[in-house]
Amino acid sequence: MESNKIVYTSFSKFAVAMAVSQGASLAQAKKIIINSFERHPFHKEVSKIIKKVTLEKENLNILSNQCISICEDFGPDRDYVTLVLLLEKIYKNEDFQDIEKDTVSNIINNFKEEINRINANIPPPPLYNVLLETRAIAEWTSMFWLYPFIPKHKSEKEKPILLMPPYLGNDNSTRFVRKYLKSVGFKTYKWELGVNMINSKSLPKLIEKLDQIFEKHQEKVSLVGWSGGGIFAKIIANRYPEKVEQLITIGSPVWGVKNMKTPIVATLEFLRGTKLRERNEKFIKELEVIPKVPITCIYTKTDGLIPWKNCMEAETYRDDIKNIEVFGSHCGLGANATVLLTVANALNANLEKEKKPSIIEKVESLFFPKFWEQKGFSKFTNLFFS
Repeated sequence: MESNKIVYTSFSKFAVAMAVSQGASLAQAKKIIINSFERHPFHKEVSKIIKKVTLEKENLNILSNQCISICEDFGPDRDYVTLVLLLEKIYKNEDFQDIEKDTVSNIINNFKEEINRINANIPPPPLYNVLLETRAIAEWTSMFWLYPFIPKHKSEKEKPILLMPPYLGNDNSTRFVRKYLKSVGFKTYKWELGVNMINSKSLPKLIEKLDQIFEKHQEKVSLVGWSGGGIFAKIIANRYPEKVEQLITIGSPVWGVKNMKTPIVATLEFLRGTKLRERNEKFIKELEVIPKVPITCIYTKTDGLIPWKNCMEAETYRDDIKNIEVFGSHCGLGANATVLLTVANALNANLEKEKKPSIIEKVESLFFPKFWEQKGFSKFTNLFFS
């Protein structure tokens, strides 16, 4: 929350001033904006910040530019889209009068354009990460003997899961994920469309498959997509939230694809015969929208093919959006024990009642970067005695 606190302190003053400019009193403005943060994971902390806001004769353009400047100092971040969406929500509030609507609309549009500019500058994976992709061979080969030792937490119900492979991959790419999910009680389904070329023509067939699974089980279907498969999964979740239980992506570029910098761009463009930016604009635009279903995005900071920031959704937008970091290469994510555990745990967390983690589940946290980011020896004592 450290860097977020600085951003939200600046943003809160900007948002409150905007509400006041639309005819709300200071108290009304604070209440409306606090309510706008209702599903924000830092709701309590942000509410305290908003309550402390004081205004004099504030200039909205100056406040907007100050917030943009802070965001630019921190660098690209998908969470900035939360700020844009909240501003648009405040602007559309029916309680406000039509005062300076055009002016406010222009300020919001400028803010959005500046955020897009900042987020278009995510650097490509460093050469070191690209070279580390060779470890995927070891990850895949080691999984054959490691698999029997991975803990299995049985699911209470046989929920349907549709899995989608990465770019240039097929159903063999998701074999370990499917096998593991099946072993813990889920009903898994292949995508059965051959090699994934990330072609929008595959969408109608995937949607038809979703309909078939939905009708068969008479319940919503969870979508799991690795890399390019996650692109399809997110678009389907956006189009048919009434049929999708939740979305889980594994090393998938879930936003910013149009400006994404990756060492495989040249290869992609050679195989497709067109520039990435010249391809399906509607497809890319749909990918920017956040689905109205629970989301879990799995990523690795040592990804050598996709910038890891493009693999994270706006976790600050809703409390049912999670980003989980794992150790590993991009090409080895399909044979990564931590990924298997994360996918199964995420599915269970969103499908079943909350329960206290077992000792085995606590030990599993040792395999995640988040555990090792904690300082001091207390992280070990807290693991078992908190």
